Amino acid sequence: MTAMRPILLVEDNPDDEHLTRRALRRGHLANPVIVARNGEEALQQVFGPSHLPCVVLLDLKLPKVDGLEVLRQIRASDRTRQLPVVVLTSSSEDRDIIESYSLGANSYVRKPVNIDEFTEAVRQLGLYWALISELPPTLP
Repeated sequence: MTAMRPILLVEDNPDDEHLTRRALRRGHLANPVIVARNGEEALQQVFGPSHLPCVVLLDLKLPKVDGLEVLRQIRASDRTRQLPVVVLTSSSEDRDIIESYSLGANSYVRKPVNIDEFTEAVRQLGLYWALISELPPTLP
């Protein structure tokens, strides 16, 4: 039996990380969650020797390398071009939404202020990308 592919959570805010992990647990997902706390760590996770995650939950406002640059680099590589990337951010700037989709984001979810709404949105995202969606095979 193959191991479940992890969910890569790219989040620099410890409170948002905690809420996101809690929401994923409420969805009863068995996938491990790997956390990158800045864009540089995210790129190391994605382009490192380990298996690709089943989905990247990507904040935009990150230290070292911002989320849009992380997305740009993911889409520039043949190995990661089809990796699902969900932008999960507090940014409501139209230019961030437009840029995210133009760079190839699969979805853009604004973090709601209401904790219950945020929890339900993340739970549904996790269920969809980790369990329901059929992902293409990864390139070696």
